[in-house]
Amino acid sequence: MAHAMSTGSGVVLDLIRAGIATRPALIDELGWSRITLARRLDELLHAGIIVVAGQSDSRGGRPAESFALNKDAGLLLSVDIGGSHTRVAITDLVSTILIEDQAEIGLWEGPDTVFTWANQVFDYLLRGLGKSRADVRGIGVGVPGPVDAATGRLAAPQIDAQWNDVLVKDHFPQDYSAIFAVDRDVNVMAVAESRLGWPEHRDLTVLKVGLGIGCALVLDGRVYRGSRGGAGDFSHSFRHGTELCSCGQRGCLEAVASGYAIRRELNALGYRIRTTGDIVALSRMGSPDAVRLLSAAGAEIGHALVDVAGLLNPALIVIGGQLAEAGDPYLSSLREALLARVRAFSGTGLTVEPSRLGNKAGVLGASLIAQDALFDADRISHLTRS
Repeated sequence: MAHAMSTGSGVVLDLIRAGIATRPALIDELGWSRITLARRLDELLHAGIIVVAGQSDSRGGRPAESFALNKDAGLLLSVDIGGSHTRVAITDLVSTILIEDQAEIGLWEGPDTVFTWANQVFDYLLRGLGKSRADVRGIGVGVPGPVDAATGRLAAPQIDAQWNDVLVKDHFPQDYSAIFAVDRDVNVMAVAESRLGWPEHRDLTVLKVGLGIGCALVLDGRVYRGSRGGAGDFSHSFRHGTELCSCGQRGCLEAVASGYAIRRELNALGYRIRTTGDIVALSRMGSPDAVRLLSAAGAEIGHALVDVAGLLNPALIVIGGQLAEAGDPYLSSLREALLARVRAFSGTGLTVEPSRLGNKAGVLGASLIAQDALFDADRISHLTRS
């Protein structure tokens, strides 16, 4: 699609979504004439994309009319797929969660199984809201592997070959007339953490720790994806040892410090562990083996993050994902290992914190990327052009 003209309605919508929502504020930001702005606002109002939200204080005289996204003009579906756990949610058009569900199902069950379950659950949840597929405007999906930014397909190779070259849209019923948005699960989580969880920070690194280890980079307020969507491949850096990794190499960080590695060690000791939830539950019961392995894994990840902190100098490193729910000593070991070895300049002011959004970060991020795709400025400008 050609780039929309700089005075298109999509430009106005972007600002309204960012909180610049009155005529005077919009004119100040855009430098447009009152007539041009009035036309674009009328286009958005006529299309039902925005509504008059009320009046706010102005610079004297009559209070200024304010505008907002019409959050009730449809629904967004969001899917957050992990190694052993998948969460789905339905949100309004400003990404407020209306209803959600989850299951111990994920990467290794394959796309057919995961999306069959998700579609069945969405139909059930939509009926519970008194809605149907016709009300869905956008669908956002986070997947545990790289997504080719040029094609929207899952890139190859994936950790599990079942996911190679998957086009997510093909796994949803054809009667969804919705916009699709797909990204790596940790990137989706980072979108939510940077916008909703930690909006005061512009530069942060986000880890999703579960059976695998994902890393996302937020630079100057935007998720950095690299040339093909593969930026942040942190878990396959070489650490030590000869343990075989899922990527086919040996001694990777994921092979020695992930949920997969902890599960392997616990099962070798006679435990029956399948998911990261099992690991967290065992730790909360006070199992010395689980606590020891979590502490060692946290320290290993902390040491690996020293290079990330030196290269990117983030203000904050956010630790999310199901394994992070184990809390301390996992998180404290990670934090201590990183801060003990990072160079003084890079470590000044650097903090390591658990996710503020918890287990909802993935579905919130998936809803946000669906929202971004639905309200893309070029798309809206062409859609509403008079």
